Amino acid sequence: MLEKLRIIFSIPELRKKVFLTIGLLAVYRIGFHIPLPMIATNLEDAAGGGAADFFEKVSVFAASDLRQATIFGLGIMPYISASIIFQLLGSVYKPLEELKKEGEAGRKKLNEYTRYLTVVICLVQSYMYLKFMLMTGAGGQSNINPFFMNADQQLYFGWQIVAVLTMTTGTVFLMWLGEQIDEYGIGNGISLLIMAGILAQMPKALYELVLGMKPELTGLAKGQVGIETLIILVVLFVVVVFGVVFITLGQRKIPTQSAKFTRGRRVYGGTRQHLPLRINQAGVMPIIFASSLLMIPGVFFGFLAGQFDSSGPLFRGLNLISLTMGDQTSYFFNLLYVGLIFFFCYFWTAITFNPKEMSDNLKESGTFIPGYRPGRRTTDYLEKVMVRITYVGAAFLGLIAIVPTIVYGSLGVPYSIAGFYGGTGLLIAVSVAFDLVQKIDSHLVMRNYRGLLEGAGGGTAPVV
Repeated sequence: MLEKLRIIFSIPELRKKVFLTIGLLAVYRIGFHIPLPMIATNLEDAAGGGAADFFEKVSVFAASDLRQATIFGLGIMPYISASIIFQLLGSVYKPLEELKKEGEAGRKKLNEYTRYLTVVICLVQSYMYLKFMLMTGAGGQSNINPFFMNADQQLYFGWQIVAVLTMTTGTVFLMWLGEQIDEYGIGNGISLLIMAGILAQMPKALYELVLGMKPELTGLAKGQVGIETLIILVVLFVVVVFGVVFITLGQRKIPTQSAKFTRGRRVYGGTRQHLPLRINQAGVMPIIFASSLLMIPGVFFGFLAGQFDSSGPLFRGLNLISLTMGDQTSYFFNLLYVGLIFFFCYFWTAITFNPKEMSDNLKESGTFIPGYRPGRRTTDYLEKVMVRITYVGAAFLGLIAIVPTIVYGSLGVPYSIAGFYGGTGLLIAVSVAFDLVQKIDSHLVMRNYRGLLEGAGGGTAPVV
């Protein structure tokens, strides 16, 4: 491995791309710690209850920490939201669907529309964030520096505009950073920003684990991290990562055969190939949708409960619903979580996978699936296969999603540690890591070196 790393940094072009990517990620991390000028306190505890859990979960795929009011406080989430909106609209809105088929020109136009929508979402989210996270902190006290407040103990309107524009500009700058990494660096820029935000939480989590660990046998007592607990955590982490890698790279290969045709005295075609269908076709999106959707009712009902008398039946009912929806260790929460993951797996796969379009492409290229006639029968077969493998992918995502809850509930380790054993963060980190390795491998293969995941030695890496 050291020899392969030496080879990577010995190639001038690849070395330049790697250092540029690291430098841009460092800029992102520096901006992550620059607070807004009007902030007086640390906002770690500004949101309580369900709101804190919601912001913690959303922060995983926002490339930021929404509990800290910094210039990059919104992270990259508005851009991701805009991209998802246009991807969904592209499946139901005819003009966008036709624009997607125009090739590079259509893609550039969609990217332009996505940027405009990102700015609009940023303006709305930053204003709402300012109202609910900054104006009122823990205990009803303001988190704003008194210098920036008027006689009514409210942030001056001018400074509100400054805060909104600062956070909006921060997200647009992150979007620009991601595009620079795409063009001049290596890997997918937006994904690398998200992974950097996830990995940045690891040192703090490990510190909490070491701080609460006892160098003795504790008999797996709940709430005590002993030697045997640490061994179980290490083994479980390896098993979970292995399972994530296996399913992430898992494919159902459907055999295909091209039709034969004759030109002069020579016969062409007739070759056998395969059509790969990913087992986890939906990626990490079902977990993102399910976790976000589950957090919203708890925050909403908790907010409603605070508007009524604490001794009244309406308050007790709303508070009970809020606590039930916010209890991540309850069976009801986890069953609902897994059910939503199954639903969004099939929903997202139906949006992104079009068996009719794939069948038409096979037919136009003169390729067919043995045993199935081109057209309607091929479309039905592809749809049937995708339904079956989506069930396996959804079951895997459901298991990965509740692993942190199982580790947290059974071993009693902090949730910041248990969160690295599954869920959105682990899936994103593994997917981005493999994408980065494939990008680096493409540079190595062009120069007749073996890839990072292949055996040692010289020679040309095989191209699959």
